[in-house]
Amino acid sequence: MIAGPSGVGKGTVVDRLLARDPDRLAASVSVTTRDARPGEVDGVHYRFVGDAEFDRMIERGELLEWAEIVGHRSGTPRRAVERLLEHGKDVILEIDVQGAGQVRDRVPDALLIFLAPPTLEELERRLRGRGTEPEASIRRRLDLAARELAEASWFSASVTNDDVERATDQVAAIIDASRTA
Repeated sequence: MIAGPSGVGKGTVVDRLLARDPDRLAASVSVTTRDARPGEVDGVHYRFVGDAEFDRMIERGELLEWAEIVGHRSGTPRRAVERLLEHGKDVILEIDVQGAGQVRDRVPDALLIFLAPPTLEELERRLRGRGTEPEASIRRRLDLAARELAEASWFSASVTNDDVERATDQVAAIIDASRTA
């Protein structure tokens, strides 16, 4: 599981990990109540649902974890993860820190990797560079990021994403080491 602040590059690192090791790694597709960003495809990047459907998923216990982040909710469908595990895959969850806490509580042997930005200033530059959110949303994400960075100590490992190739190498090495432990 890879968690960290919005804009830190979780998606980029996960995509690179999957490309490197498609036989052993698989990504879980999260469900979210937010609108799709430009280029996002339903069922590939996220499964986009309304609030009522998300509420039903919670009530039926279908989510391994879920959290409300900056005005929308996202979560990990439990059954999809179980199917991937049954097929021998190591499943990567790309989630926020709040959801990571739920995974830690529900799956104590999960490998929890925190992806950190080199600085909050760099994180702000990345968020603004996306050009997908209004100023108020960026401010909320930066405030949340400061709180999330304080949570890094309870993760299995922490990697700073100051160079995406180096960060991907480090995360891959942590995953490989966990397989032999």
